[in-house]
Amino acid sequence: MRRSLLGRLLAVSALVAACSVAATAWIAVQTTSGAIKQEQGQNLTADARIYDTLLDYAARNPTWDGVGATVRELARESGRRVALTTQGRQPLADSATAATAPALPPQASAVVDALSVDTVLAARGTDGQGTAADRIDPRAVGPFRLSAADSKTLRRTADDKVECLNRAGIASDVVVGASGRPRVQIVGNDPERALGTRCDLAALDTPTRSEQKALDALTGLADACLKRQGREGVQLNSDLSWGDPASSTVPGEPGPLVPRVPLPAPAPVPTPRDAPAEDAEPSVVTPERTGENDRAIASCVSAARSEQLSSYVASPALLFIGDEGGATLPGFDLSPANTARIAGAAALVLALTVGASVFAGARLVRPLHALTGAAQRMRDGEQPESVPVSGDDEVGRLAAAFNDMSAHRARLEEQRKAMVSDVAHELRTPLSNIRGWLEAAQDGLADPDPAFVSSLLEEAVLLQHIIDDLQDLAAADAGVLRLHPESVEIRELLSQVAAAHQARAENAGVTLAVTATAPGPALLADPVRLRQAVGNLVSNAVRHTPEGGRVTLRAYAHEEGDGTVLVEVTDTGSGIPPEDLPHVFDRFWRAEKSRSRRTGGSGLGLAIVRKLVEAHGGTVDATSVEGEGSTFVLRLPGTTPSGP
Repeated sequence: MRRSLLGRLLAVSALVAACSVAATAWIAVQTTSGAIKQEQGQNLTADARIYDTLLDYAARNPTWDGVGATVRELARESGRRVALTTQGRQPLADSATAATAPALPPQASAVVDALSVDTVLAARGTDGQGTAADRIDPRAVGPFRLSAADSKTLRRTADDKVECLNRAGIASDVVVGASGRPRVQIVGNDPERALGTRCDLAALDTPTRSEQKALDALTGLADACLKRQGREGVQLNSDLSWGDPASSTVPGEPGPLVPRVPLPAPAPVPTPRDAPAEDAEPSVVTPERTGENDRAIASCVSAARSEQLSSYVASPALLFIGDEGGATLPGFDLSPANTARIAGAAALVLALTVGASVFAGARLVRPLHALTGAAQRMRDGEQPESVPVSGDDEVGRLAAAFNDMSAHRARLEEQRKAMVSDVAHELRTPLSNIRGWLEAAQDGLADPDPAFVSSLLEEAVLLQHIIDDLQDLAAADAGVLRLHPESVEIRELLSQVAAAHQARAENAGVTLAVTATAPGPALLADPVRLRQAVGNLVSNAVRHTPEGGRVTLRAYAHEEGDGTVLVEVTDTGSGIPPEDLPHVFDRFWRAEKSRSRRTGGSGLGLAIVRKLVEAHGGTVDATSVEGEGSTFVLRLPGTTPSGP
């Protein structure tokens, strides 16, 4: 059973079923997990939006007073409970009613601190824009916030510049940052287009008095930090870079300019005038200008900004987000009943798979058993028989191939029996003649005169000829027929064959002629074997051509110019019936079924012709019209014709 096809099919089916059940369970778990993760992701996005809104409140207000309305609005929009407490867990605002609200969980959802932003939540809450490198919320501008008068004055200037650019054919608009500073934004984000105009944008890049004062204070705090580390102080530019401000971008286009010694962080540092998340382009980090000193300066600038903004933003607060009723996300209860249902479903799938495998295996094995039985009967010597072909699948094609093989084997067996009978018949006739003459001489009934010896020699030569033919065929079948190729002039070869058969043709009253172009196509062939092949055809043609007939030998190059040389032997004899034409090259085949010596030879001549031509890499064909004659054509690979 272990080695049978059915057993292996069952084992594989059981394995496949088990894998299917396991895969189904895994897919179910993964799908469920995916759904849970998707739900959690949606909740996280909503939580991030709540976090970002409260972070914006903290960045713009020095205290949490009045945040209750914002908390209740966020709870209404999200359908969640939102609570805000101090770091000591003193309530600041709660969307739930105090009398019915459950206790807050021990772990807060997030810490709302405008000076230390949660980068994951901030990125989700701002559509992936992220935060500044020092984790200070870009909306926390503190002393850099412009007064209403300064903002209004700059806005009028920005409107004038936009109008000037529009007249110059450059589409632009005014964008106001978190600090209240307006800037001109050119459509297409290509500020270099403004260089060729008279619209000077430098006025919008000049810090106001309050901004310069705040920048000087920030520089002082950063210098104090650097001096505590034993480093030299720096002068901060308006975009919080340090070094030579001449490397700035287009004048009049505020935002973080490309610093001579840029910050080492990948995200832009917020400007004192505008928030980078809204107004700025990212800084260009130059690897060769970053190092330990740059990192120290960046760290001190970040610490100075936190110190400067601490009195302008709300203190850190704990944020709690949960369900309105305090319930957690419902989980899955894998009870014994559910476990039994899963196990039952798996067992049912396994049983169905095994049953289907048994049914399919039985249908598969049945024709294989029939093939095995037929093959064993053939081995035992019984008459080959065909097996039924059930379909066009693999087994059906195997059965059809077996039937073809069986029929071919039967034909080969018939040919073998016929060949043995033909060989015995061909050898028996000359041997019987030789034995008869010798017995007659032994009994004194015949005298061993020259005629007697000549008769015995003729029979011995015939016997030797049959044996030589059989030997040639055996060598050709075994692939050991030796050829000695050399350059052959085909016209000369045909003339030699015609001369060898001229006397026999004249005795039969048949005209033998050679037709070939001068000098004729050249061949690379064994001249002895080629003369043997053509001679067999000529001998056969003379034998079957009546008196007054004609046998013509012709050689010419193929008309397609592929180098093939064609040799034709045409006679005007009795022809071959159409039903006999496919068998003319079979061994021991004769059109004269009586196998008379007077009308036919041994029946091996044409078979030898085919083998000799195939050994030269060519082919032989025969065409015939009964009553008009036959034509045998040898197609041989040729060489370049010789010169005249």
